[in-house]
Amino acid sequence: MARVPVADQAANRGRAGLLSTLWIFAVLNYLYCDVLGHMDGAVLAELLRGEAGGMRITQGFLLGAGVLMEVPIAMVLLARVLPQRVNRWANIAAAAVMTAAQAGSLLVGTPTGYYVLYSVIELACTVFIMGYAWTWRPVRSAAPVPVGAAR
Repeated sequence: MARVPVADQAANRGRAGLLSTLWIFAVLNYLYCDVLGHMDGAVLAELLRGEAGGMRITQGFLLGAGVLMEVPIAMVLLARVLPQRVNRWANIAAAAVMTAAQAGSLLVGTPTGYYVLYSVIELACTVFIMGYAWTWRPVRSAAPVPVGAAR
C-alpha cells in the first residue's frame, strides 16, 4: 500500500474529525429529545404503562432500541479511527440507517412539537453526514516535480 503524505493524512483527519463531531451532535439531540419525553406527562404515563407510540415495550424492543442507538454512538469513535475508504462507507451507511429510523419514527403515533423539532435537527444532521461522507475522496498530493524541471 502506498504511503499517504503527511499533509494528506491531516486533510483526512480533519474530515474524520468533523464527521465524529457531527455524530456527537446527533447523539446529544437524540438524548435530549428523550429527556424531554420523560418530562412530558402523557409520554411518561405511556412509558409507565409499558408502551411507546402504541407499541408494547418488551425486552426485544429495548434491545433493538439499544442496538439502533449504538450506531451513532459507535460512529463517534469509528469516524476517527477507521481508514478513509472504510470510514466513508461506514458514515454513509450509519447515516442512512439513522435517517430512515428517525423519519420512520415520525410515522408512529402523533409526534409532539418538541419531537418534530428534534427530528428535523437530527434528520438534517444525518443527511448532511451522508452528503459530506459521499463527497469524501482520498486526498492525493500532486506528483513531485523533479529538480530542475520546468514548471
